[in-house]
Amino acid sequence: MRQARRGAGRLRDDTERRGTRMVLRADARLRVAVVGTGLIGGSVLLRLHAVGVDVTGWDPDEQTRRQARLAGVPTAERLVDAVAGRDVVFLGGPLPTLPATLVEVAAATAEDCLLTDVGSTKAELAAFAAEQGLTSRFVPGHPMAGTDRAGLTAALPDLFTGAAWVLCPAPDGLAAFRRLVTLVTDVFAARVVPMAADRHGRRHPGRTAPANMLRGNRDQVLAALTQVTGFLDELAAALRCDDVDALTARYAEAAAARAELAGRPYDEQVMSFPVGAAAAEVAWLYDVGAAGGHLSGCRAGADTVSYVARRPRV
Repeated sequence: MRQARRGAGRLRDDTERRGTRMVLRADARLRVAVVGTGLIGGSVLLRLHAVGVDVTGWDPDEQTRRQARLAGVPTAERLVDAVAGRDVVFLGGPLPTLPATLVEVAAATAEDCLLTDVGSTKAELAAFAAEQGLTSRFVPGHPMAGTDRAGLTAALPDLFTGAAWVLCPAPDGLAAFRRLVTLVTDVFAARVVPMAADRHGRRHPGRTAPANMLRGNRDQVLAALTQVTGFLDELAAALRCDDVDALTARYAEAAAARAELAGRPYDEQVMSFPVGAAAAEVAWLYDVGAAGGHLSGCRAGADTVSYVARRPRV
């Protein structure tokens, strides 16, 4: 295992030189499908199509499929036709439908086809995939991006540029995870945040969420709401008592937290692992995500795998 900070050397230089066009030229035969083409799935579809990947979309809604075709993006009339012979399949659609869609897509694709989703909750789907024996090729994912609109007509090919994209690695699914890290960083220009599936639901408790997201994260949301209501009760009490010092302190605390996040410096780190050191690799990946860091590149060889990560400076 090798570690280097700031001076990432040859691997970093190679990563910086690899633009989208170079990666796509090397993977010109990559075949991808996107199942469920709403805002997020549609943005995945449009991005892949824009950069020249052989991609096909499918959506259960006929009008949505028609909209995609009018935009010049290939779509299939049947899900099985969309995913047949594909190397990677992105699964979108409403959260409650994802388990059944995952089973259907897995049955219609080869064992080496990489599967991932773009849903907002991870623990339940990850557990379901494990029960189905799909951990080796299914990587739970969640692009942390969006707009105030929904549907394919709101989709944008550059929606994920610079955005955090949570991926959940598993010890027996690292080969799939590494492939997906490369795809997400190189093609979508996103920042991969590696995270355990059960930890993901505890992030961003203050964000507005649809009912399915709230139900899928019931325990985490209830815990977060307890914290929020406690804070608001303290703020209300200070306001009732006209406690200027307490009110000023709270606002100063919030301003300091915001400034810290906005101006947080990062250090670059390169870490290499023997291909067989799954436990150490996953532990390090989880640590990167837990520290507020992200991955900006991955290169896997026959014997070793190397990551480029950016961690908040301590």
